[in-house]
Amino acid sequence: MTDATERADGSTEKNSVVLNAKGLRALAHPLRVQLVEVLRSHGPSTATRLAERLGVNSGTASYHLRQLGAAGFVEEDAERGNARERWWRSVHRTTELSDRNLVDQEPEAALTYLRSVAATYTLRTQRTLNEVQTLPEAWRGTFDMSDWSLWLTPDEAVSLRQELRAVVARYRADGPDAAGAPEGAQRVDLITHILPEPGTRVPPARTGSGTASEES
Repeated sequence: MTDATERADGSTEKNSVVLNAKGLRALAHPLRVQLVEVLRSHGPSTATRLAERLGVNSGTASYHLRQLGAAGFVEEDAERGNARERWWRSVHRTTELSDRNLVDQEPEAALTYLRSVAATYTLRTQRTLNEVQTLPEAWRGTFDMSDWSLWLTPDEAVSLRQELRAVVARYRADGPDAAGAPEGAQRVDLITHILPEPGTRVPPARTGSGTASEES
């Protein structure tokens, strides 16, 4: 799942849902974020199969799928379902939380949602780490975990975010059916964070003095 999916030019991805208050509250649960992520990445599924994948009971998965359905994030896949099995599919490819007023109005729901997204990213990383030794040799060389600390202004941080998204947009987007992917390709998760570090702003007296980047 990619969240806050603003494109480099400031537009929203075509098949993206922009969260309103109802949607934000509906997604303010770790399991619901995971259910949406799995349906988007792997395509339609049943509550039973999703429950097995996520390590919960089918009744719990079914309940949360119904809540997601009521909020418009998932819907029944009538072509696959029958009297015995109820199939679900994701309605959107991505989710965007871009309304700062909404975050201020629903602080607890926003924080819970963002923590759930962060937890999902951590699970993805742990899943790869658990299996990294079994990856084909060619793929082991692609694995990377890096971090950089930068001194940026708010405008520079936004510019960095947009430049990174522009780079990602040059590559083949994900989809459950891997449409257009060549032989040998597999799903790769690219996760980025821009995390302002609290309490580290340059004091006003030093701004523009040329000393902000000097080592202490």
